[in-house]
Amino acid sequence: MMPKKTILIAPLHWGLGHATRCIPIINALINFNFNVIIASDGGALLLLQKEFPLLKTIELPSYQIEYPKKGKNFKLNLLLKLPAIRKAISEEKKIIEELVNNNSLDGIISDNRFGVHHENIPSVFITHQIKVLSGSTTFISSKIHHNIIKKFDECWVPDIESKINLSGKIGHVKSTHFKVKYIGVLSRMKKLNLPMVYDIIILLSGPEPQRTLLEVQLLEIFKESKYKVLMVRGVVENNQIKHTLKNITIVNFMATTELEKAINESDLVVSRSGYTTIMDLTVLEKKAFLIPTPGQFEQEYLAKRLKKLELVASCRQDNFNLDKLKDIKDYKGLKKVENQIDFKELFSLFKGK
Repeated sequence: MMPKKTILIAPLHWGLGHATRCIPIINALINFNFNVIIASDGGALLLLQKEFPLLKTIELPSYQIEYPKKGKNFKLNLLLKLPAIRKAISEEKKIIEELVNNNSLDGIISDNRFGVHHENIPSVFITHQIKVLSGSTTFISSKIHHNIIKKFDECWVPDIESKINLSGKIGHVKSTHFKVKYIGVLSRMKKLNLPMVYDIIILLSGPEPQRTLLEVQLLEIFKESKYKVLMVRGVVENNQIKHTLKNITIVNFMATTELEKAINESDLVVSRSGYTTIMDLTVLEKKAFLIPTPGQFEQEYLAKRLKKLELVASCRQDNFNLDKLKDIKDYKGLKKVENQIDFKELFSLFKGK
């Protein structure tokens, strides 16, 4: 009997989206008889430790990504963080080198962690952003990203290749100098036919301080409303904490099964326009209102694109109020796409290099 091969999967901690979209990949790896090691940091690592308590985990250095209070300062803030990011990438490489030297790895899957790869080990980079939007510097940011992706054996894009897709121009470019595979829509969720319990579920995530700023704003707006609301704060802690504020039930985080049930029991989702959230909403076929993170070009583009396609309503954070929810009736909503991920074919990369 052949010994199990070991795959390291390492999502970036930039909110929880990178970690949650790795959950179906981890489950598939286990089903295909691989040993799995999870590597990340912060809330992303804690979430995956709660989802997979029996798997080995490694703490990686933090990229220390934060959003400024004013979205227009995003690029400047990111530039100031570059030394910390470079240091984290260098430390990641040392950790990977040590694992490889100890013959501990047979494959690597990195979701946007730039230093998690090795020339002697089949390495995959997961991203939905082949084109990295950054305003006037989009060409430069995309070029830098391409130079990073080229160090990996394959680039997996969690989307479909056809014209009817979720990522638009950021996930579909005319040509690249690296191997791209469109693997299908990744989601840990399933659509369930359940009775409605909540009028609205608010899903919060993303780096601080913008996560907290939106939480405070939405609590103020919804606590005087007629709606029965569930707010999932997206703050992963050791213990789940639940309390109520007037008509709002507030919980710090939910594991997959509980969150899946809660979203299916809610008539409407109010959330950021993060790509993982959009994939989940597509699978669940939920009505939604999206509020992109100020200054994050990718989220602003995705929200505008879905709005232009008359699929999902959205607005700027500082423009949101209860009246905006009336716009939802003018949009078709996200519908499930034909999607069958061929994990057997994807994992064939790890049979040998």
